[in-house]
Amino acid sequence: MFKYILKRFLEAIPVLLVVTLLTFSMLHIAPGGPFDQEKPLPADIEANLRAYYGLDKPLIEQYFQYLKNLFHGDLGPSFKYPGWTVNEIIANKIPVSIELGIYSLIIALFFGILIGVLAALNQNTFLDYVPMSLAMIGICLPSFVIAPLLILIFAIKLEWFHTSGWNDMSDRVLPSITMAIFYTAYLARLTRGSMLDVLQQDYIRTAKAKGLSPYRITFVHALRNALHPIVSYLGPALAGLISGSFVIETVFNIPGLGQFFVQAAFNRDYTLVLGTVLCYAIAIVVFNLIADIILVWLNPKEKFS
Repeated sequence: MFKYILKRFLEAIPVLLVVTLLTFSMLHIAPGGPFDQEKPLPADIEANLRAYYGLDKPLIEQYFQYLKNLFHGDLGPSFKYPGWTVNEIIANKIPVSIELGIYSLIIALFFGILIGVLAALNQNTFLDYVPMSLAMIGICLPSFVIAPLLILIFAIKLEWFHTSGWNDMSDRVLPSITMAIFYTAYLARLTRGSMLDVLQQDYIRTAKAKGLSPYRITFVHALRNALHPIVSYLGPALAGLISGSFVIETVFNIPGLGQFFVQAAFNRDYTLVLGTVLCYAIAIVVFNLIADIILVWLNPKEKFS
């Protein structure tokens, strides 16, 4: 397993290099710069700032200097937050995004698998059609539509929660539900399809013939094997929950890394955008690797390759 993990990380290095190159190129191709303001800076001051941050050098030299610092674990200083490095901003803000992602994942796993199993056990009935129809709606509705609706109903009309903030546990509810809806819906449909396939296998019919209880057949024999495609999906899903919180954090004014990423993109804070994208790319690699390891743990017959 150690060789497999090492191989995956070595394969990830060129992928991460391509990600940094593409992000770096797009940032410098886009119009505007980190020192653009409503009132333009004097030319000499802007020139000094560009020289201080190394932006007066050729782009190829800037890129290789960034890579050199990156290999030493230095993501550089933030252009828009003087006195802060990108390492410090990410270290301070990513725990909030991770916490939001974990809450959303717990909600999505619990309700997605439960609804999927329920629909599979009641195929072509009311308990199948209604949840799957709602799941399709959940997949189609974007989070920037769901978030204002939840705020309008539960924060403004019913006054159960705050409209924004991240101060107490009640502030976690609406953002977590908003993020979880898409993944709950997708997991429900994925679980239903996987369960229907497993329930038709010969060993399930054998278990029924032996007189095993429906509970044992469903949750011990069938669900364990039906979890394989779900676990495969969890890697990119968890990375997506953590990295896809830009809209949610902005709408609910959550002080996470996603909100800072949006602000950095508008501010042309090159180093913060690069550092955030790289952080999310690493998260995708790591979570996919964890999902592969869990798959082998669920089915020891599978080999690391």
